[in-house]
Amino acid sequence: MERGSSAYRRDVLRAAVAVGGAAGLSACLDLGGGSSVPTGPEDLSTLPGRQHAWNDRVRHDEHGNTMLPEHQTLLYLDLDGAPDADARGTVEAALRTLDRAYARDHEGLLHSMAYSPAYFGRHYEASLPADLGLPEPRPLSPFEEPEFDTQDAMLHLASDNPDVLLAAEAALTGERSTLNGVDVGAALTDVFAVADRRTGFVGSGLPASKQEGLEGVPTDGPVPEASPLFMGFKAGFAANQATEEYVTLDSGPFAGGTTKHVANIRQRLADWYGEQSFDERVMEMFSPAHAEQGLVEGVGENLGADSGIDEFVDDIEAHAREFGRVGHAQKAARANRDADGNVRLLRRHFESADDNVASLHFPSLQRDVAEFEAVREAMNGSDVPAMTPAVRQRVNNGILEYIFVKHRGNWLVPPRSLRALPTPTGEAPGL
Repeated sequence: MERGSSAYRRDVLRAAVAVGGAAGLSACLDLGGGSSVPTGPEDLSTLPGRQHAWNDRVRHDEHGNTMLPEHQTLLYLDLDGAPDADARGTVEAALRTLDRAYARDHEGLLHSMAYSPAYFGRHYEASLPADLGLPEPRPLSPFEEPEFDTQDAMLHLASDNPDVLLAAEAALTGERSTLNGVDVGAALTDVFAVADRRTGFVGSGLPASKQEGLEGVPTDGPVPEASPLFMGFKAGFAANQATEEYVTLDSGPFAGGTTKHVANIRQRLADWYGEQSFDERVMEMFSPAHAEQGLVEGVGENLGADSGIDEFVDDIEAHAREFGRVGHAQKAARANRDADGNVRLLRRHFESADDNVASLHFPSLQRDVAEFEAVREAMNGSDVPAMTPAVRQRVNNGILEYIFVKHRGNWLVPPRSLRALPTPTGEAPGL
């Protein structure tokens, strides 16, 4: 790769996010000199009350599909001490620094703070409302053995500019006294210890540029340049995504918030690219009818804002018998609409090369984690092998043969007013 080329620059920037810390930030600044990004508003009350309100602050393609920020970081946090008024004030001061330092958009910084059910159980005698829909994480298929994320909190950071992401993280961990010209009010690590740090990326060209030498991806570099994801197809079509309004809690102490499930999934794509033709990959990602009718061109840009998967949900048994395989999206769609036809999940997944392994971070927003669990159960396709011997639990059964769940965690994303160490009753005493 030629030094100074756009591909070289992109690879260095993404690697810098993965490395993190002062070294990562220095690499970004040495390469690009730092991004010129507007600061946030003087009046923070003008920011949205929903932490998960990102859709109107990111780019959209010509079809109206949301384009998530290209670089993302998940900080998993454990509380060091009690969630008292002093700690709460420190957390809020640290997050307000981010609000003030960067415009809340894809070029600046998007962020949200979430809390696990374990946080509430460890630190408070009161229980969460029974109807909140925030259970402890559990295995969601008979063939997975994930590690469960039960850290106290998770901070999700996202930006198109990797130096913004790294500078924000440096401020949160006490390594900077100013951020984009704004004084740092407090370090998040004055209250939390960083238990884990996971990074990722999404967008056309990014997975292809990272595939060389990556465990889980064939050495001949089969990931298409136009693909935003390692498996070679677009995802997150607008018509197949829930709205932010739909996934927002509309009652109870955390009204204005949402629940979030985050899975970390390793990918092994040698057989995906080495044994499956393009049409077979289309069959297993979407549905057999998508391949038979030639509905998908390239990475699927031609599908516009709708994958068209709902048309083939009722054809699973017929497709299993005729084609000897069924589609991933086809199976999951069986459980992804309510009685009124509304999509239930808002998915915001992005790829990762952490530890030099091809993997996927899969955040999903919904009102109740049980909704995500129902969609995952439908995706398992445990009923399909009974339809034909050609389909087994993980073979010819969507993409299950190629993905392996490493982590699962459930989280509450409270409204912005309760983002600093909330109580189970929806309060933030001392702020």
